[in-house]
Order: sequence, then C-alpha cells, then structure tokens
Amino acid sequence: MTEKSEITERVRARYATAAVQLSDVSSTSCCVPTDLGNGDVFGSALYTGNENLEIPEEAFLASLGCGNPTAVADLHPGETVLDLGSGGGIDVLLSARRVGPTGFAYGLDMTDEMLRLARANAAKAQATNVEFIKGQMEAIPLPDATVDVIISNCVINLSTDKNAVISEMFRVLKPGGRLGISDVVAENHLSAEDRIERGSYTGCIAGALSNQEYLDALAAAGFLDATVEYTHEVAPEMHGSIVKAVKPSA
Repeated sequence: MTEKSEITERVRARYATAAVQLSDVSSTSCCVPTDLGNGDVFGSALYTGNENLEIPEEAFLASLGCGNPTAVADLHPGETVLDLGSGGGIDVLLSARRVGPTGFAYGLDMTDEMLRLARANAAKAQATNVEFIKGQMEAIPLPDATVDVIISNCVINLSTDKNAVISEMFRVLKPGGRLGISDVVAENHLSAEDRIERGSYTGCIAGALSNQEYLDALAAAGFLDATVEYTHEVAPEMHGSIVKAVKPSA
C-alpha cells in the first residue's frame, strides 16, 4: 500500500469502529468515542437551539464534526444538497428538513458501517427526500452540475488529495452553486510538521490545510468569493472554521 492509501484505510477503519459504537447508543447513554469527540470543539455540542429535536437522537449523538455546516449554508426550499463524509447522517437529515419536500439531500460516505447507521437514522426520521451513497469525495459518484449546495463537517482535512476533492466539488455543483463547509484549518505560519505535532491525521489535525492553502486551492479550481472564517480553536493555532465559496454562474 502507498502512504496515501494507508492513511485512507486508517481513516476508514477508525470511523467504521465509531459507527459500530454509535449504533449501540441508547436513550440513556452518549457513547461518542472518546478519541473522536473532544468536549466543546468536536461533536454534537456544536449544534444549538432545537436541532437535537429535529432528528433522531442517534443521528445527533453521532456527530463527530468540528462545526455545524447547515447553520451557515443558508439552505432554501427546493435546493439539492450534498454532504461529503455524511457519517451518521445528522447534517443530511437537517438539510432535508430545510430544503423541504421539493428539495433533496445526498450523503456521501466511504464507510459501510456509517452508511448503515445513516440509513437507519433516516428511516427513524421518516425522511423520504434523502439518499446515502457510497463513494470517496475524490471521485464523487454524481453527474456534473447536480447539486446547488455542498456541505461537509470536518472531513476534507482527512483526504489525502484535497485538490481532487475541491475539483470534484466544482464539477458537481450547478453554475452559481456554493460551498458551506466546516473544517479544521491551520494558521498560515504552521508547517506540515507543526500540524503533525499537534495531532493525528485521523483525528482531523495533521492533514489540515492552512488558511492560504485553502483559498489558493479553491481559486485554482475556479471558485469565486472564497472565505475562511475561524470559529474556535481545536488545537494550538488550529481552528474549526467556516469555508465558503461560489461556482461562477456563467
């Protein structure tokens, strides 16, 4: 195996284990794996208001992300949404409610165990305008110009080929489509070695892009109006962030 494929397999195995653990969640226990959840910087604590009442508890507790992309994506009725690395399905189910019966929400995940968990959560939520599909975000199994909005919650940092991910996002977005992503982002002065010292690849730290690297990659793919906004620190000089950009309409 190459180094990149070894990292991908470690990510898959870690989140497959998490899915199995989360499938055993009962109404009286929160068993988010301690090495994946981390207080108020990762997980369901980042969702506010009544969002935990909108979807099954299992989906809410299954959040392992670093933000709440549905809160920043400004979803509208009738839109089609794609969630990259959809995990237990929390952001897909929340998106499906926001786009309404005339809209649709896709969830993409490479982990069979997470897909089973997400589909079970969708059935409990009686969500009919959702579909969970297997695949990798470096080669999204959807046609060109399919979706209006792409969201993702602390997953792009796990990819070993982020330029491919960003290129694929550009491809599947409709003209005028937009990104509303939560991800871990490093401050510009941190080297790759600095990021590795602060945490593991599978823990969403070592593989994070810097602020400028993110902006440069989005611009190179063709996106406009790209922004990176820090929301909270998840490791020294590394931040949970909101990343936004727009595909040109022409």
